Amino acid sequence: MNVKNNLSIAHLSDIHVGAKLEENMLEKAIDEINKLNPDLVVVTGDLTDEGLLEEFQEAHKYLESLKCKYLVVGSGNHDSRNTGYRLFPRFFGKPWSITELNETVLIMLDSSRPDQDEGEVGYRQRLWLKQCLEEYREKFKIVALHHHLLPVPDTRMEKNMIMDAGDVLWTLVSYGVDLVLCGHRHRPWIWNLGGLSIVYAGAVSTSKLRGFYQNSFNIINIEDGKVDVRLKIIGGDEYIFEPNVIKTLQTV
Repeated sequence: MNVKNNLSIAHLSDIHVGAKLEENMLEKAIDEINKLNPDLVVVTGDLTDEGLLEEFQEAHKYLESLKCKYLVVGSGNHDSRNTGYRLFPRFFGKPWSITELNETVLIMLDSSRPDQDEGEVGYRQRLWLKQCLEEYREKFKIVALHHHLLPVPDTRMEKNMIMDAGDVLWTLVSYGVDLVLCGHRHRPWIWNLGGLSIVYAGAVSTSKLRGFYQNSFNIINIEDGKVDVRLKIIGGDEYIFEPNVIKTLQTV
């Protein structure tokens, strides 16, 4: 996609406000993101741990302190627990949305289902996605959702992936989507499928981490259709993402 656009994005996921919230990590992450002053902050779900009212209230309070031109928030499987899917719109609006930013469009999908850990986009939402992608065919297209579309290394036996991942991937590739943002597995990673980059965020502020991985978020810069993705360890190092590899960039 040869689009003349410049856009800075902070991509975070899996806040998990609740018993396992690392409050100091979330506060540091917000401070680091505010210093970056990104055009767009994308949060790909699991704001809460149990989908409870007080958890949504606290998550909203934190996200309100982010300084950016646009904030787009999606829902995760934990947010749909305990009828949390009815609370989400009160604090963050619909869990699916379209955001236009000059020559870029961001489409947020809702892959969460009430009281289910696995994800699903679903037939009707896929039809809506196709309509959106057709309408914005000439723009740089970003799709975001909580659940992962492809397995991620170092996350044990595969489970809780999107049930209709094959159909969703076919739609994304067929309509020339440039970038997909997701979370869910608490493991930063990137897959490249031809011209489509699928970028996974780690967990920004929960103590439920895999192995030696640390709390982190992604810094994404798009310039003239080219995507640069960097992994920011909260309070620590910054790394560069290359296709399916993470290399040290610098020490903060």
